[in-house]
Amino acid sequence: MKILVTGSAGFIGFHTCLALLNRGEEVIGIDSMNEYYDISLKEARNKILLNNKNYSFFKTNIANKEELFSIISKEKPSKVINLAAQAGVRYSLENPFIYEESNVKGFLNILEACKQFGIKDLVYASSSSVYGANTKIPFSEEDRVDKPISLYAATKKSNEEMAFTYHHLFGLNVTGLRFFTVYGPYGRPDMTMFSFTKDIIEEKVIKLFNNGEMKRDFTFVSDIVSGIILALDKSYPCEVFNLAFGESQELMDFVKEIENNVDKKAKTELLPLQQGDVLITSGDISKAKKLLGYNPKVSIKEGVKQFVKWYKEYYKK
Repeated sequence: MKILVTGSAGFIGFHTCLALLNRGEEVIGIDSMNEYYDISLKEARNKILLNNKNYSFFKTNIANKEELFSIISKEKPSKVINLAAQAGVRYSLENPFIYEESNVKGFLNILEACKQFGIKDLVYASSSSVYGANTKIPFSEEDRVDKPISLYAATKKSNEEMAFTYHHLFGLNVTGLRFFTVYGPYGRPDMTMFSFTKDIIEEKVIKLFNNGEMKRDFTFVSDIVSGIILALDKSYPCEVFNLAFGESQELMDFVKEIENNVDKKAKTELLPLQQGDVLITSGDISKAKKLLGYNPKVSIKEGVKQFVKWYKEYYKK
């Protein structure tokens, strides 16, 4: 197959492209290479992908309808995986219009391109953030998700609604994947795993919101990628799935795993809960297991070990 992956130089996009290339697919990558975080990390990921003859790359923003349509018209992919988005809950508090541009307008362009060019299958990234302040644990796809507590979450919820509409009106096969706290090698510097590891190694203070009393369903990137590819191959008419490890981890236990792997003690600053944050995320993955055959395998212990090993090698620490 020829598969279009948007956000191909991003964290999850990079690993998804690698997995597809490793099984012999032809991959068309699109990424705006924006400067939300250190662009050299995106360039390093993209350089690895460009070493494969079955990978083609186009630098553009999916919000640019003309460029996006031109690429799709020329390349004629059979399926699309949309991972391009402006990420980050906290960043959305200060830069709301970037989220509307990429996550709403950009996603609409993807849907329209699929309709116009006869692409029947779209897999797209949603987020566990859509569950907002839900208190029922674990979060299930059957739960109501109409009270997002960040603009980022609201844009991801809108993606699910837009995808349903295009399925209903035009018969597009759409599968949304609600990712839960993804971490792993080549991860985003703004995320907990990366920033905590960096600061603990450099003996800087790490900020623990809600006094560190938070729980997250940390999910290793290889498990997320396996779910993406299963969704791509299954091609359901219209579904949404949680992709998580299926167990919540105390934030302080997560910090201790990092400490054990870097052989340093964290210096901490305890702070109140930040606006837009939730106390706990926990994903019910029974639906993904049943319908996709999803089976996450990487424990926190193993995942942190793999990330720290990569970090030390990449940054020569």
